[in-house]
Amino acid sequence: MFPKTQLNQIVLSLMLLTVTGLVYAGQHQAADQAVQRADENSQIAHRDLLEKAKSGRIDIYFEGDSITRRWGTSDEQYKDFFANWRQNFFGWNAADFGWGGDTTQNILWRLQNGELDNVNPKIIVLMAGTNNVGNASPKGDEEQRAADISRGIKAIVNLCREKAPKAEIIVMGITPRNDNMAVMPIINRINATIAKLADGKKIRYLNINDKLADKDGKLYEGMTNRDLLHLALRGYQVWADALKPIFRTILGPPAKEDHAPAPTGDPRARNPRP
Repeated sequence: MFPKTQLNQIVLSLMLLTVTGLVYAGQHQAADQAVQRADENSQIAHRDLLEKAKSGRIDIYFEGDSITRRWGTSDEQYKDFFANWRQNFFGWNAADFGWGGDTTQNILWRLQNGELDNVNPKIIVLMAGTNNVGNASPKGDEEQRAADISRGIKAIVNLCREKAPKAEIIVMGITPRNDNMAVMPIINRINATIAKLADGKKIRYLNINDKLADKDGKLYEGMTNRDLLHLALRGYQVWADALKPIFRTILGPPAKEDHAPAPTGDPRARNPRP
């Protein structure tokens, strides 16, 4: 048995490790290994996305976490974002498969478990990795941590190529997060690494950070909401403006009709707890 004072120090140290982000999901599971979300809400959302993948026509497949999800969701609180989505992408049959809180591990699991099966999109847009980065001040080997997250993003790209070999994949650079500026060096390291995934054929790399923030990663006013992470309408429009020329090159101009499946949302919004 530890002496009480020593035991208290150990407990305090573990608490501090948790707060600073050293004990986090990705620390115990490599970023390129699939992990299923345990919460019921995410499991229901996965089933919804499986049904969505079988519906309509999907030429552009958006994948990612909450930054992606909020843009093309049916949630009432994000209706202005969805209006922006429709304004920019109507006629290109774009569908949103992002899910809030997902790490690279969680996205890998969803893709391994049917969400891209037999969809055969022409374009895949991937924005992933910010939840692996987190907002805790970096501790330990930043280079190793950035390399791990980069491998996670590469694993997603490889799986997308396997599931949809004809698709052109647009790998987005991780957007700045100013909820803790200390994480920006890790984000920059990751972006420099994943930029090398571009092969001049089927994989493109697109970084919009110079339109969202200054050279130090400080976000311009109005690009995100108050959490200094999730994009606001201005930020989404910056993203759309960068994507649309690529979409036009690959798909041509948008059609007058759109056959994408209906958007899905947070299951809790339709099944609120009493």
